[in-house]
Amino acid sequence: MPSEVLIKGRDAAFFAARLAKALPDLRFHAARDGAEALAKCANAEVLIIRTDEIFAELVDKMPKLRLIQALTTGTDHIQALPNLGKHVTLAAARGFHGPQMSELAFIFLLHFTRDFRDLFATQEAHRWNRVEQSLLVDRTAVIVGVGSIAEDLAQKCKVFGMRTVGVSDGRTEAPHFDAILPRVKLNEAAAQADFLIVLIPHTKETTDLIGKSVFDAMRPSGVLINIARGGVVDEDALIDALRAGKIRGAGLDVFKVEPLPKESPLWDMPNVFITSHVGGMADTYGDQVMPLLVENLRAFTAGQPEKMRFIVKR
Repeated sequence: MPSEVLIKGRDAAFFAARLAKALPDLRFHAARDGAEALAKCANAEVLIIRTDEIFAELVDKMPKLRLIQALTTGTDHIQALPNLGKHVTLAAARGFHGPQMSELAFIFLLHFTRDFRDLFATQEAHRWNRVEQSLLVDRTAVIVGVGSIAEDLAQKCKVFGMRTVGVSDGRTEAPHFDAILPRVKLNEAAAQADFLIVLIPHTKETTDLIGKSVFDAMRPSGVLINIARGGVVDEDALIDALRAGKIRGAGLDVFKVEPLPKESPLWDMPNVFITSHVGGMADTYGDQVMPLLVENLRAFTAGQPEKMRFIVKR
């Protein structure tokens, strides 16, 4: 049975302390950064890490590695490692990101409905500006990718009186959706969107899925919101569409290169609202993910991987 676990990340000490209480037979090593992880990794058979914090040298220095438990829903960076052996089990962390992802989506939804920048400028100028307000009611949210996060978001959209359309090849109906179209009808769905919200994982098949043809299909009043992965959106085509006025704007939390390079034109575009890949983050994240970590580690160390949740097929 595995006996040593390495946890890498800024909150590694928190996870190590909590997990040690729940699983006293395991030894947990906390590492805040890459150098500390390399110094402590040699005997660890389990690695707990966020997907974007992994690097090839760390895997090379872990000859006993048998399990990577991601602290994130996405595992694309981990799967992309050229030296990750097939003998290493990979598990994702899913099923609890709905609240924080939905709230971020609503920051973007409300910004492009009410214009936060103008509201703050009005306050700063001490200017009384009592004008009619745009509403979310009766607007259409098209959500690309219909999983548990999309269900949570769709439920909140319905509370605001919105129409919800999903795009998925895996489901034909889901709670809180008025309709679900297959991916082959993505452009047809995009043409209905006041807000096109991307929640689909990044895979080889979804790379640049939201590209020129999608932007051409959207209304000039339509807004793109990407809270999934940067690789799903063709950023060059997005920039062209924004400059040409083919779409009204974009709310972006994720990018192909992160951190977003300072020279990216997206930073200075007045119709773009940028956040720094915070969609899955919350001050309660440790409490949210802890039951899954305990459950998966307990099953894996007991030699019962079939009882683990969210194993990623590679």
